[in-house]
Amino acid sequence: MDLWFTEKQTHGAGLTLKVRETLLRERTPFQELVILDTEQYGRMLVLDGMIQTAVGDEFIYHEMITHVAMFTHPRPRRVVVIGGGDGGVVREVLKHPTVEKVVLVEIDGRVIEACRTYLPEIAACLDDPRVEIRVEDGIRHVKEHQDAYDVAIVDSTEPVGAAVGLFSPNFYADIHDCLTDDGILVAQTESPFYNQDLIKRSYAAISALFPVTRVYLAAIPTYPSGLWSFTLGSKQEDPLEVEPQPVPEFRTRYYTTKLHHAAFCLPRFVQELLV
Repeated sequence: MDLWFTEKQTHGAGLTLKVRETLLRERTPFQELVILDTEQYGRMLVLDGMIQTAVGDEFIYHEMITHVAMFTHPRPRRVVVIGGGDGGVVREVLKHPTVEKVVLVEIDGRVIEACRTYLPEIAACLDDPRVEIRVEDGIRHVKEHQDAYDVAIVDSTEPVGAAVGLFSPNFYADIHDCLTDDGILVAQTESPFYNQDLIKRSYAAISALFPVTRVYLAAIPTYPSGLWSFTLGSKQEDPLEVEPQPVPEFRTRYYTTKLHHAAFCLPRFVQELLV
């Protein structure tokens, strides 16, 4: 008998994948945590029925939420990652030689433990001595750490449950205050097809705080609709004015210096969300 997993992405659409094996299924204090081994995308983290990351395409999301901001900042030394317990963003941040410290703030410690065990290629850098892991509320953390970070990366789940506050104007204001004078925020802001109101609200809230605010896109097969948005807020540097960098010495599979700029070339229907 074949076993299939379906993520219902809207009331009328979903993604269905053939499952080789269910490796882990449990209820944490915050959510249902599942690790599946799928035929198409390999091992996959699923929280409350929603795909968070998969070995087959995780590099796209993790590279794009990380390197655009990291190459825009002139010298990122201290970085905070809110959410991202799988460790993929931490892995990408640590590729930048200027980084001295990465603080990973994940509210659900079981996500970190499960990803260390079942997704080691994603979580491999969590033991790096430059990484500090804090199992606590990211909203409270940024409120309590002013002028502490050069780059803040909000690698949140969808805006349900404990993650709702990670899309609020008050949270973005606290991130603004936790950043240094040339600090940069980047947040995942969902699908331009399915989450247009959220993109509008996030862009409005971030642009009210940051003089430079840009939305950019990436194609991620396992995320709802396959087209994903990120919103970057910067106190000084404009990602569109960054000179094309030499090819990074570290390896990427999706991000390139040309793509850095091209990702900001938005389709008209996405441009219209931002006016």
